Amino acid sequence: MNTLESKSKSEKSEINEMDASCISYKDTGFFSNTVAEYIDNKPELQPFYGYRPDMAGFAQFLKNKKVVADREVLVRVLTKQYECLGKEPGKLCTYSTALTAQNLELLKQNNTYTITTGHQLNIFAGPLYFLYKIATAIKLAQQLKAAHPDKNFVPVYWMASEDHDFAEINYTNIGGKKVHWWYEASGATGRIDPVSIRQALNQYKGVLGMEGHATDLAEIVETAYTKFDKLADATRYLVNSLFGQYGLVIIDADDHEFKKEFAPIIEQDIIGQHSFKNISETNQKLHELGVHIQVNPREINFFYLKDQLRERIVFENNSYNVLNTEIKFSEAELKEEIAEYPERFSPNVVMRPLYQECILPNIAYIGGGAEVVYWLELKSNFDHYKIDFPILILRNSALVIKKEQAAKISRMDLDALALFKQSDALQTYWIKKHSDHNLSIAEEWREMESLFEKIKLRAYKIDPTLSPSAAAVQARLKKAMDNLEKKLIRAEKRNYSVRLEQLTAVKAELFPKDSLQERSENFGLMYVKWGQTFIDELIRLFEPLDFKFTVLTEK
Repeated sequence: MNTLESKSKSEKSEINEMDASCISYKDTGFFSNTVAEYIDNKPELQPFYGYRPDMAGFAQFLKNKKVVADREVLVRVLTKQYECLGKEPGKLCTYSTALTAQNLELLKQNNTYTITTGHQLNIFAGPLYFLYKIATAIKLAQQLKAAHPDKNFVPVYWMASEDHDFAEINYTNIGGKKVHWWYEASGATGRIDPVSIRQALNQYKGVLGMEGHATDLAEIVETAYTKFDKLADATRYLVNSLFGQYGLVIIDADDHEFKKEFAPIIEQDIIGQHSFKNISETNQKLHELGVHIQVNPREINFFYLKDQLRERIVFENNSYNVLNTEIKFSEAELKEEIAEYPERFSPNVVMRPLYQECILPNIAYIGGGAEVVYWLELKSNFDHYKIDFPILILRNSALVIKKEQAAKISRMDLDALALFKQSDALQTYWIKKHSDHNLSIAEEWREMESLFEKIKLRAYKIDPTLSPSAAAVQARLKKAMDNLEKKLIRAEKRNYSVRLEQLTAVKAELFPKDSLQERSENFGLMYVKWGQTFIDELIRLFEPLDFKFTVLTEK
């Protein structure tokens, strides 16, 4: 792997330990038609976003970009978040790396822009794609800097610290084991004290073992989850340990000053319900194009947020009520509350993107397939509030194949694309390719089809009403022939049962439960094997604007 900055700059290594090959997202079978159409620039989707996700699109956007963020506030708050904030004696602070500190200073300048990705606070960094999002943002920032040397581009990880779906983040899968943080939580996950995570922490460290870089990662997670009293701070420490050397800036938007900037829109949207109207109209148009709608707006798209409380705000009986509480406001009281305590108003999934673009000088958002589609629902709302819509980038996806797995795949005479087939289809593909017998009866069926055409013509000449009867016999025979072919394949599978078991085992390792590796497996054991060099390789080999699925194979 190419350790760009895994040590100090004087300790650079030029060893590359992974090869990359690419596959069309469409060919993998794991991505929606809408994502493929967005990548392919389908004209019907163009009204739902701004500039194209390519270098020409960025060049155009940079000419027209209007930054509404208060850079002074942004840098002041971020600097505080990277410092000690009244921690108990013995608690650590999340010091920024030299490059992160430099990027914080650059954010003050008018020629500096951010490249942002966001994710929930999954414990131990959750599934692999958590890391892939951030690596994509870092690589894109580097490429934009090379293309526009007169400007600066800062990669940003937006922590979804206000999210309250604890059940979505309280576990990770590593090495075939599910590590679970058993805890009853409520309110914003970023405010949870990880003091009760010890059992999960011990289990995770146990899976890491003692070889390779296990001790390094164990020390990182031990510090992250025992030296901080907020999950947001713990996550910042963990992510900073992995990506800080690349200048990544980590933002926690659960902050009074940030919300104060957003307060005018909070007030307008709760009272006027603009986002509900705008996004509902857009969703109807997208639905007519056959797009599967990812999120639906509510009349009010904000939660009321306090410690251990994040509940929806609804307008009922002429007042603004916080569900499952006794809290309610008249319109005048609501305005007063927003003005004095804007941090108590937490945007939901359809308003969070607008909040992000209000407080960052942002030009691109990097997300997964479902995220890209739901952002397409939002542009009309951005237009309503006169906020620039960022360029949408589908994050890099990857499959990591270790050397021993690659050797097995090679011995089985398979290519990377074949691995993306579902397990049963992969076995059938392999059997047809390697059997000494011809298991397809397609040629015989073509001969029979020709015969049936003659039979149907003869039947029609005798009595036109007999033609459908002949077609029905043909359909029944086709079904029988298909069943016969399946039996031939099943019989041959039994003859190759040992090889197919090996194939199934490799497939299960790389595609747990027939799903993408990146959607379930944690990065931990890869870090144990390669250390920080694993992160370096992701950044070296990812190509954010190529929009291809990357297969990373250990040399």
